[in-house]
Amino acid sequence: MGILQIVVVIVILILLVKPMGTYLYHVFSNEPNRTDRWFAGTEKGIYKLIGLKKRDGMFWKKYALSFVLTNIVLVAFSYIFLRLQRGLPLNPNGIADMEQTLSFNTVISFMTNTNLQHYSGETGLSYFSQMAVITMMMFTSAASGFSVAVAFVRGITGQKSVGNFFEDFVKAHIRVFIPLALLVSLVLVGLHVPQTLKPSLEVTTLEGQTQQIAIGPVASLESIKHLGTNGGGFFGANSAHPFENPNPLTNVLEILSMWMLPASLPYMYGLFAKNKRQGWVIFTAMMTLFVLLLGLNYYAETKGNPAINALGIESSQGSMEGKEVRFGIPQSSLFTSVTTAATTGSVNNMHDTLTPLGGITPLALMMLNNVFGGKGVGLINMLMYAIMGVFLCGLMVGRTPEFLGRKIEAKEMKLIAIAILVHPFIILVPTAGAFLTDLGNGSITNPGFHGLSQVLYEYVSSAANNGSGFEGLADNTTFWNVTTGIVMLLGRYVSIIAMLAVTGSLIQKKPVPETIGTFRTDNGLFTGILIGTVVIIGALTFLPVIVLGPIAEYLTLR
Repeated sequence: MGILQIVVVIVILILLVKPMGTYLYHVFSNEPNRTDRWFAGTEKGIYKLIGLKKRDGMFWKKYALSFVLTNIVLVAFSYIFLRLQRGLPLNPNGIADMEQTLSFNTVISFMTNTNLQHYSGETGLSYFSQMAVITMMMFTSAASGFSVAVAFVRGITGQKSVGNFFEDFVKAHIRVFIPLALLVSLVLVGLHVPQTLKPSLEVTTLEGQTQQIAIGPVASLESIKHLGTNGGGFFGANSAHPFENPNPLTNVLEILSMWMLPASLPYMYGLFAKNKRQGWVIFTAMMTLFVLLLGLNYYAETKGNPAINALGIESSQGSMEGKEVRFGIPQSSLFTSVTTAATTGSVNNMHDTLTPLGGITPLALMMLNNVFGGKGVGLINMLMYAIMGVFLCGLMVGRTPEFLGRKIEAKEMKLIAIAILVHPFIILVPTAGAFLTDLGNGSITNPGFHGLSQVLYEYVSSAANNGSGFEGLADNTTFWNVTTGIVMLLGRYVSIIAMLAVTGSLIQKKPVPETIGTFRTDNGLFTGILIGTVVIIGALTFLPVIVLGPIAEYLTLR
């Protein structure tokens, strides 16, 4: 029954890929289509308001600069709001201003689509901050990533330009995220997720004690939290909290919300490339890696904790520590895998309590950072590996590699090397630094191999713009706020800018006609090459630290 639950959700997702991918293509192709009838008028009003008279295509440098500057402005306003939230409206619970290093970490976290939370939402933020800062940046960070992905796809598929950032940014909001978020919010409210501006409820318990129950505008945040692969929870327990995720039906809805758009982007890419098989190759590679890692997590969690099993304790339900009974192992494993594959960071169970082997799955998915991935970044990273695979095959046969009719030369490979190397660098170096300095050691609450996994997970989550955590760290300190903030910045912007530069280089090259010697990238052989490239590079980079953390912990429990 557990496997059937998982299979049904995956089948529903696959059925959604084609219609959603087609819709996204119509939104961003900049060609007249039926969606104009509904949204063009609103968009024209926004263009007029912001002074965007001509929506001409940008060169990649101008596109990247527009993207970065827009993010900087939003970060500045958000930081001010958090520092002054005590005196701002919609603060019925009288929540104090946020501390400066925590404010820095929070605004960077949400603007980079990471949503790492070193605070508890119901006690750390006012309703105004939840809406004007957190929910706002959930929309804008997702729209920013989506825009960059579309620009990248335009460039490598031979379009005339990468497009106009501000036009893409507005379209992502008006035609994608706002309509979907409104729909999902209404469904969640119908399924008993709170949506109110009333203060916390004061109730009397059965023991006669007074208890404060936090409520607020939860459904509206919950919808964009998943649709935008953001992950930051209104409550500290995130989607394990019954107000965020009351039942198995809302659980499936949230899984599909965070998975649907990233899974549809490869199909959109195939339409831009005028070859749908190109898109299905990317999708198949992503799904194959996903299913393998999901299988590892599900197997490990159903088998239970070896140390507890050795005591003779009944474990037919598997390892239920840290999991909600209303979801069980199947929906917990699927949620864990999807939230780290799509770099959402939302959790419906505590990852710190996963079995050692089960904990490898979320770590590996974030380390690879290309199995569906967040809003656009996963597709960009997988296409980066596709170009790498073509380059390696070209070297083996002594032919200049080509990808979608453009030659791949030294300049592109240097930029791709930067994007590939910066990811492990900003994970492994800070992880080592946390153990080598007294600044990090006081926060590591678990000794031994599990402590290493906790610190590693914190930086992997930050670098992959995921935001989930093992939650065994006392991480609301200056050290963790600043170091993870820097890692989130580097993890978001270095690779994006490098890959936009690759696009800028490819778009200037003349198309190379296809010949009998052209290496095909739309068949099963290339799917295997792509998967192999991802696995080999990922293993060479991260396998040693995985051995020192989760695998070593597993061996000590045997």
